[in-house]
Amino acid sequence: MLNQSKKTLSAKTSNSFLTLSIAPAKVIRGSQILNQAVSYISRLGNRPLIVSGNKTLDIADNYLELLESEGLDFVKSSYTPDCSESSLEILRDKAQAHEADVIIGIGGGKALDTAKLLAHHLEIPVVTIPTSAATCAAWTALSNVYSDEGAFLYDVALDSCPDLLILDYDLIQTAPQSTLVAGIGDAIAKWYEASVSSGHSEQTLIISAVQQARILRDILLQKSVAALQSPGSEVWQEVVDATVLLAGVIGGIGGAQCRTVAAHAVHNGLTHVCGSGSIHGEKVAYGILVQLRLEEMLQGNQLAATARQQLLKFYTEIGLPQKLDDLGLGNITLKQLQKAAEFALQPNSDIHRLPFKVALEQLMAAMVSTTAPVEASGISNSLNSPSNQTKKFSGSKSQRKA
Repeated sequence: MLNQSKKTLSAKTSNSFLTLSIAPAKVIRGSQILNQAVSYISRLGNRPLIVSGNKTLDIADNYLELLESEGLDFVKSSYTPDCSESSLEILRDKAQAHEADVIIGIGGGKALDTAKLLAHHLEIPVVTIPTSAATCAAWTALSNVYSDEGAFLYDVALDSCPDLLILDYDLIQTAPQSTLVAGIGDAIAKWYEASVSSGHSEQTLIISAVQQARILRDILLQKSVAALQSPGSEVWQEVVDATVLLAGVIGGIGGAQCRTVAAHAVHNGLTHVCGSGSIHGEKVAYGILVQLRLEEMLQGNQLAATARQQLLKFYTEIGLPQKLDDLGLGNITLKQLQKAAEFALQPNSDIHRLPFKVALEQLMAAMVSTTAPVEASGISNSLNSPSNQTKKFSGSKSQRKA
């Protein structure tokens, strides 16, 4: 743990709904806009620390020349091995040694989370420049903290959203298409999680956030296939806006109540057994199926069964994972499965935003039956019984395959 005399990096997310951090102070988006956006960065500070991953730092060299041309005195540093406490400590020391007055995050979700959290604790502005459309991290006032090995530990609510978000479609288009697919999975989860946790709320902003989540889902269901077939096109840009910007709006307006439920909790658990075989949005997409499966099994919810079948068809069309095998976990052991499920069910987990309680055996059952046909959806009393689930997964050999 960090020295407690310093401002700690491990402050957990607040449950207060009295304040909301809804949006970045400024968003600049378009094609070939990086050179135009440099002047906006210079208004925030002249001594940036650039935070990125090793590969992205190489890609960003051309952009760094633009910073030099604007007279900015910058240093660059990698966040590796992860957005972890040890990495954050190293970066904080580098920022202080450089006397940085602004942080620039360039890269994917973990690079941007690191940059935001670092700026939060140094109390200086932060600029986010996403290099893919894999998450809404460029928008949000939230950072996830992981172990050095990549296992999710906790999240931190930040005082504000970024001071500047620069979304350059040409830069986004250089990322592998799989990152946009993952972003679609992460973004579409907003509807399935917000509707189950907050769908009955009478609070004005919560109602607004839930309805925007429904609109986001519809945009993605209707436009994702066409977008993936024509990178750089207008419809592709609309889907990028949906995954990076609109998904962030929903979490900003709705707050923690609309942010995550079981799908993200399953993601968090899987990071403790998954390694680097899949990225955030892919695990979240699989987690949506697990959540719907739980609603089928424990509530007899036929609407959830129908939604799951709809998503399975959609996942097939765009290439999102439908089962553990698709995440590289086809040989997961019973012990590993239990470890992931136990983390997903820890007391402070967002899975407890579900309107029903979930037992360990029930979650494990849902995790291995995400592609079950509706007619065998498991809504009988026998499948709901924790004792029967225990029998299904019992066995003395830790290497037994789930």
